[in-house]
Amino acid sequence: MRKNTVVKEYELPVDVKKDGRYFVATCPVWSDCYAQGYSLENAVQEIEGVAKTLIEIYEEEDKKIPLKLKSQNKSYSRYKFNLSVLSPAI
Repeated sequence: MRKNTVVKEYELPVDVKKDGRYFVATCPVWSDCYAQGYSLENAVQEIEGVAKTLIEIYEEEDKKIPLKLKSQNKSYSRYKFNLSVLSPAI
């Protein structure tokens, strides 16, 4: 059975500001998308994870994702097979 997947690539603009001990990352075009971290790199990693989760939620709820869609490709590279293996009788 072939399972179709769609690969979407979005543009995620991010602003990062230092706030005390933390770095706060926000997306200027998506108010629901924000995160914080102990380092700049950590804050960026966190907001990427938040964005991925929000995209899944928005798609499930059929909401408009406010990010620019850079590309969308259908992939037919995922397959499922049922394999039968015969072992020699002893």
